[in-house]
Amino acid sequence: MTIRVLLADDQALMRRGFKVLIDGTKDIDVVGEASTGREAVELARMTRADVVIMDIRMPDMDGITATKLITSDEDLAGVRVLILTTFEIDEYLFGALRAGASGFLGKSGEPDELLEAIRTVHGGDSLLSPVATRTLIANFLAQPNRTATPPGRLASLTDREREVLTLVAAGLSNHEIAQHLVVSPATTKTHINRAMTKLDAHDRAQLVIIAYETGLVRPGPVG
Repeated sequence: MTIRVLLADDQALMRRGFKVLIDGTKDIDVVGEASTGREAVELARMTRADVVIMDIRMPDMDGITATKLITSDEDLAGVRVLILTTFEIDEYLFGALRAGASGFLGKSGEPDELLEAIRTVHGGDSLLSPVATRTLIANFLAQPNRTATPPGRLASLTDREREVLTLVAAGLSNHEIAQHLVVSPATTKTHINRAMTKLDAHDRAQLVIIAYETGLVRPGPVG
């Protein structure tokens, strides 16, 4: 199955480079290009893209706002947004994940990393490594003057789902969680999917955010 990709970046030269790279693969196709956030939202609806590669700083509408509009649109359910930016800082990462982005990649990365990132988010996984996600979110949540999410949001979870959520936030893979709980990977995936549904989480990365925001997992140093 071919992955349909929409490129959203205000620099034409950057889009051209991405397109040349992607068009050289057999399993990924570029189906549209947008130069503004607003155009990205419109083209996401028109092209039925599977993955939107989204820049953050764009005219008319920034990438984070555009991401939120795409991921909150029921007609675009299943569309994944991969944030690709020069500005690799915690505030942008957190804002992007809260908006529903499935991944966050710096433009300084290698070409093969971008292709693998597209495949990763299309498969429903978070692009960020567990350690990177946990470290950056913990650092951001440790900052003063942030608004916490009430712990009551977790009330709908079963004890096992809370346990799984804790392990997800700790950076464990499905296989590692299955080994820890002595269950099958399929059972682990079922628990994660149920937690995502109950918490209205777009993907695994947002589960990590919720775990920190509700206090289920406390920010702390990561070695």
